[in-house]
Amino acid sequence: MNQDQTPGDSTSDLLMQAARSMRRSFGEVMAEYDVTPSQARALRVVAELEPVRLSVLAERLRIAARSATEVVDALEERSLVARQPDPADRRATSVVQTEAGTRLRELLDEARRTATERRLSVLSDSDRAELDRILRLVVAQE
Repeated sequence: MNQDQTPGDSTSDLLMQAARSMRRSFGEVMAEYDVTPSQARALRVVAELEPVRLSVLAERLRIAARSATEVVDALEERSLVARQPDPADRRATSVVQTEAGTRLRELLDEARRTATERRLSVLSDSDRAELDRILRLVVAQE
């Protein structure tokens, strides 16, 4: 039992503790690359959807459009993304990753996988499969 746990913690409490623990691990990794959690998520969404409009990015990140603009401004300042005219509507602006953004996203993804594997290494293969199955059920309810 770690310092965050007490006997009788509910499933909800344990799930939140696990999520906080994972976020701390990811936060440490991102800090090494001077990237905020919002910036890392934005890089993943841009890579997945590019070119992506700012409004779509904000929606996917579940943040206000103004906040998405600030995230993109910070990424653009570091030459990790670039703005360009939207191919479907030249009046609109889309965001794409630069080569540097792609490299950083790949590094962050690998570091995230490594941190996750380290955290979950205490589970047997069957426990890990069962956890995956249960989490998919919970997430599917969104």
